[in-house]
Amino acid sequence: MTLTLYAHPFSSYCQKALIALYENGTPFEYRMLDNEQANSELAALWPIRRFPVLVDDGCPIVETSVIIEHLDLHHPGSTRLVPEDARAALDVRMIDRFFDNYIMTPVQRIVSDSLRSAESRDPQGVAEARAMLDRSYAWLDRVIDGREWATGEAFSLADCAAAPSLFYADWVHPVSEAFGNVRAYRRRLLARPSFARAVDEARPHRHLFPLGAPDRD
Repeated sequence: MTLTLYAHPFSSYCQKALIALYENGTPFEYRMLDNEQANSELAALWPIRRFPVLVDDGCPIVETSVIIEHLDLHHPGSTRLVPEDARAALDVRMIDRFFDNYIMTPVQRIVSDSLRSAESRDPQGVAEARAMLDRSYAWLDRVIDGREWATGEAFSLADCAAAPSLFYADWVHPVSEAFGNVRAYRRRLLARPSFARAVDEARPHRHLFPLGAPDRD
């Protein structure tokens, strides 16, 4: 059974899926979305044209959290990314949604605004996004106090979401030193081999970051 991932290494959501694949050494074909042929294939598979898209034995799987759950169910490895216990799984899914909705979404709002013409900028929207990030950092700092990973001792789907979210968020709206737990957690994520690999693969594309990639990480 062949797995194919349509992705770009600099995309946060693609990195989220890649972490899951790398965690378990799951074999797959990487169809990098850097050419017309691969982009045409993506459009045929998923007309919405959002990525990543995983193709499993000819069947396209969309939405990154669903992709990771699909892998956990149909291609399990040594790292179980969604707990078998239903209550524990709910906690993992909730934190996963937190990172996508309350970290990555405001980050994307700020980045997207920078791509607009000067007369089309939305300073109020950017201010709201930055305020959301500050509230999110503060909440997360309390929640992960004493934890190694997002929901406890086990690396999970929630951490796959956290890694690229906090990676780019700190570029866009730096995590204050007041949130020491978040800063330490971000360092642990960067040291995780699966995410470190995704970060290294994306290094050649850092010039694409609209706000200018910082000389770190």
